Amino acid sequence: MVGEAVSVFLADDDAGLRGAYRKLFERTAGFRFAGEAADGLEAVRLVTALRPDVALLDVQMPNADGIEAARRILAETITKVVMLTTFDLDEYVHRALTVGASGFLLKNASPAEVLRAVRTVHDGNAMLAPEVTARLLDRFAPRRPAERHPFAGHVLSERELQVIRLVARGRSNQQIADELFLSLETVRTYLRRMFAKLGVNDRTHLAILAHEAGLLRDPR
Repeated sequence: MVGEAVSVFLADDDAGLRGAYRKLFERTAGFRFAGEAADGLEAVRLVTALRPDVALLDVQMPNADGIEAARRILAETITKVVMLTTFDLDEYVHRALTVGASGFLLKNASPAEVLRAVRTVHDGNAMLAPEVTARLLDRFAPRRPAERHPFAGHVLSERELQVIRLVARGRSNQQIADELFLSLETVRTYLRRMFAKLGVNDRTHLAILAHEAGLLRDPR
């Protein structure tokens, strides 16, 4: 429904951070604070019951870490998950993305950045900045042998492969449109088509597949 408040859940073992986020979402129009948890198991239980639109999960929590909590939540609900981390290249972030999280947010992000990230994920997009995506994948994405790469069994056109490579290099939709001499809407259409074809939810997961397939080793 247009104009409906985005419900947000927070799981973090830092009571101070939970308090700050609670006040932020309670005081900002267009958002609703759905609840909070101090550990991973409690987060799974409450998110499964409350079904918020977006869950912010700390990577490192007692009882069950954020990645395991994300895996369980994403298996049981349609709640979008964003991981909270202290470092922008945390070694756990790639694992979180592979279980289906929609991105990650630094704990020192400004209130405006937090709100923008939650809104972006709620709207169906990954909230990793393009340059952060490229840095993260260059460091952590594994390379699979070509015969087992994630595009095996899918017929992709040369234009689709061009778009995928540019996404994996951190280009925005507008930059892709400019570089390939396409309209912005055409780029969005290509992305929607490839999301459906490859079974991914957003640009971040598409970029992960491209890196795992070794597509960036191909000539441009």
